[in-house]
Amino acid sequence: MIKIVEFKYPDRVEASDILLKAYYKNPGVWREHSYNVGRAAEKIAEVSDMDSDYAYTLGLLHDVGRYKGKYHIRHVIDGYELMLDAGYDSVAKVCLTHSFPIKDIRCYSGKIDCTQKEYDSLCVFLKEVIYDDYDLLIQLCDAISLPDGITILEKRFYDVVSRHGVNKLLNKKWEEFFNIKNYFDNKSDGNIYNLFKDEIINGILE
Repeated sequence: MIKIVEFKYPDRVEASDILLKAYYKNPGVWREHSYNVGRAAEKIAEVSDMDSDYAYTLGLLHDVGRYKGKYHIRHVIDGYELMLDAGYDSVAKVCLTHSFPIKDIRCYSGKIDCTQKEYDSLCVFLKEVIYDDYDLLIQLCDAISLPDGITILEKRFYDVVSRHGVNKLLNKKWEEFFNIKNYFDNKSDGNIYNLFKDEIINGILE
């Protein structure tokens, strides 16, 4: 499904413009969520010896496939195709990987609203893809970002389950999110929640 041929991504201004145009085609709180994912990715990258501009762009555009409408798994494919057509292969990759902390399409929280051919291609992609630290970072930031701010994994889990229900791989998926968080805690020599401490506390107590 995907072959990364070069490391190329839009700068912050272009990325913001891409997101805004996508939002105008399908307005929703996914835009605020995307801004928070980008913001979280930038901050964690800064303390993890990673490229913060690149992390911000990936976070900002991870859900850009939602421009086509109120779809579920379809949005990862639409985002991939949009970014691939724009020549941003590495962004396209993250559009696919951000929803799968475990490489199994059955872990997806939501409807499988794609064609059988797309489903099969996505299964092959997940089997063959090698995640790098940026894939993991956006998976984590997606899992701690609500439209109204950064939160803890447990609160985001409740948000997703309340909207999409549970599946057989949910426990394994949640466990992997905690593994990813631990990875970045170690990579940054601290608890990444402390980077957003006041925001998290205020969000939980409200």
